[in-house]
Amino acid sequence: MHISEGVLSAPVLVSGGVLAAAGTAIGLKKIDYDHLARVGILSATFFVASLVHVPIGPSSVHLIMNGIVGLLLGWAAFPAILVALLLQGVFFQFGGITTLGVNTIIMALPAVICYYLFAPLLHKERKYLLLAGFGCGFCAVLFGGVIVGLALMFTEENFLKVAMLVVTAHIPVMIIEGIVTAFCVTFLKKVQPAMLP
Repeated sequence: MHISEGVLSAPVLVSGGVLAAAGTAIGLKKIDYDHLARVGILSATFFVASLVHVPIGPSSVHLIMNGIVGLLLGWAAFPAILVALLLQGVFFQFGGITTLGVNTIIMALPAVICYYLFAPLLHKERKYLLLAGFGCGFCAVLFGGVIVGLALMFTEENFLKVAMLVVTAHIPVMIIEGIVTAFCVTFLKKVQPAMLP
């Protein structure tokens, strides 16, 4: 769900950069020394998950894992995702340097929103735990697709069909992300409940 170089207008790129810088500053303030390793591990998880592409028709999709990153890190998801996106842009030309801010907003803002929506459900009954995990994975990808659509539409209104196609193409990813996140949350609840917010 990366937006490549040369697609977005300058105002959208600048706005994305400013919002990403603000979110990253808040995230860096929220990271304490004890959780630094967790941030690094989840940043690496996001980086690696995005490299595994599954072909679907003429295109391909990949896991994103921004839901679980947001659920476990909160605002610290911004610097974790920013670093992973920067490395993807430099090493593999996914996205790019000029679109780094917008791509960070596309991935990290839904992660933080899902943290606030689903973290309160993690310490309730098992059915709520599964619901929170699935909803977090599903909604993080959905919200990311909506932000991609908004970025494209603010660049040019003719991109509306492309924006709708992006969201539609990621429906299988939303479902798979929901299942994977629900599994991860259930596993963490059993073996390391202190990791859950």
